[in-house]
Amino acid sequence: MALICLLASGLRAESESMAERTLRQLAEQQRTLFADAAKQGEKLEAESFRSQVQSLSHSYERLLQDNPKFAAAYAAYGYLLCKVDMRKQAAALLLKANSLDSDIPLVKNQLGTLLAEDGRPLDALPYFIAAVKLVPNEPLYHYQLGTLLSEARDDFIKSSEWTRPALDRAMHTAFQRAAELAPERFEFGYRYAESFYDLETPDWDGALKVWAALEEKAGTPIERQTLRLHAANVMLKQGRKDQAKVLLDTVTEPTLQTQKQKLIAPPAETEKK
Repeated sequence: MALICLLASGLRAESESMAERTLRQLAEQQRTLFADAAKQGEKLEAESFRSQVQSLSHSYERLLQDNPKFAAAYAAYGYLLCKVDMRKQAAALLLKANSLDSDIPLVKNQLGTLLAEDGRPLDALPYFIAAVKLVPNEPLYHYQLGTLLSEARDDFIKSSEWTRPALDRAMHTAFQRAAELAPERFEFGYRYAESFYDLETPDWDGALKVWAALEEKAGTPIERQTLRLHAANVMLKQGRKDQAKVLLDTVTEPTLQTQKQKLIAPPAETEKK
């Protein structure tokens, strides 16, 4: 919900209009509603939540009825409907916002997300790229761009618009940028490290440095040992079996023993024996 707050915060000014003030208040209500719902988890009262979403929707509709060319309001309302899985209605609102103002990054990102989820990665890509260009320091946009390029690699290559090296470079750079912009987001750093595996020609020395840097940020023994498994895996790919074994000997967590054993004795080698 941080993105919708960024959208609304841009409206704050001494000359803020009534419509802008209303939107800012609705965006704050929206943020609070979903934050509370996340905290409640399984204890969430579904009917109460549905009623509050409906009330917000009515408020947005009144705002748009009075201000039919207010792009930011269409964007915020569309984002709300995305959150409650009203995809068709959300897409219509977001497209309207985009037609009124083509420079709203949240709109570009959400349209890209909807298209990607609908299995249309080639159509989604320009929206994600546009979001990155509009806000180059937003880590989530880079992360989502990298995810799209990774998950739909075959589609992009079949389109003949991308070569494998170009796609690898763009995907890897997107994950790297997300990790650099949000060093506190462990999952971004982890996906960047994983992206070395996705490359046709991996830089294994570079991968080892990234896994080692991540281990320094790990908060629990199981996290640290999971990262060591990855580092050992990279060493094995480099043919550094003795160094990999030393690292694997430090992996003692019971829940990691299956993954550890697969590195010690890969299935193909086990069958030969």
